[in-house]
Formats: sequence, C-alpha cells, structure tokens
Amino acid sequence: MKNNTYSSKDFSTISAKLIAETPEKLIHRDVLKASIDGDIDLSKQRNHLVRVVDLPSKTISMTIGGLSPMQSTREHRHSYETMIYIIEGEGGSIINNNKIYWKKGDAIYIPVWAFHSHFNSSKANEVLYLATENAPLLQSLGVALREEK
Repeated sequence: MKNNTYSSKDFSTISAKLIAETPEKLIHRDVLKASIDGDIDLSKQRNHLVRVVDLPSKTISMTIGGLSPMQSTREHRHSYETMIYIIEGEGGSIINNNKIYWKKGDAIYIPVWAFHSHFNSSKANEVLYLATENAPLLQSLGVALREEK
C-alpha cells in the first residue's frame, strides 16, 4: 500500500475528477487460519484472539477477535469509534460503566474515548466477533490514541 503524506503546498495538486484505483490486494483469504506478521504478538499483548484483516483500506480497519470461555479483555479506551458484530457466543461489555449483554447476531457500538471491556459469560463456548474501526483515518491525521487501565 502506498503511504502518502500531504502538506499545504500540495493544495494546488488536488484533482478535479475521481480516478478509480484498484489496489493489488482485494482479498485476504482464511483470516482466522492464516495470521499475518504481528497477529500473534497482538493476541499476546491483548491477552485474547486478534486477527487483523489485511486489506488496503485508508480509512477503516477490520479485525476478528475472540474470547475463550469466561475470558475478558482489559479495560481500555481509544480515540477511534468501533462497531462490533457478534458472530458466535454470548457475553457482555462494560462501556463507560454501562453493562450491556449481547449474543450471536447482535452489534454493539463503542464511542470515542469511552473506557470499555468485553467478557465471555459462557463456561463452555467461545465468543467470536468482527470489529470495524476508523483507526486508519485517525492514524493518518496523527490523532489515533489507545490507552489501557
């Protein structure tokens, strides 16, 4: 992926028309089975399954996460929005001291800079979820932050 940075001097080079660009990579196969560099480290750092969907988006990111039975994430917050779709399992989240419960088929929203954590309430079944975030957009602006308690 080409990584461009722009400054005020580039203002006059803005095109008057859109040009459709097709990146070389359009598919990331077997996201859960084939990890990319950093997935294993990120899973260890976060203490739960994290698989990054490796596609060349400039504004949104997607990850697949998982929680083992009775597992929870550490409380954290970030400057980007997150929407999470629950693929399998059931559990809950604490978002700015609000406890919500979710199950397969539900979607939840994590607001900007809200402290939150997620937990699997099952003693037997895994949780699998899909998370989308606008982190790449904020990273390109230099304002993406993440903090753990």
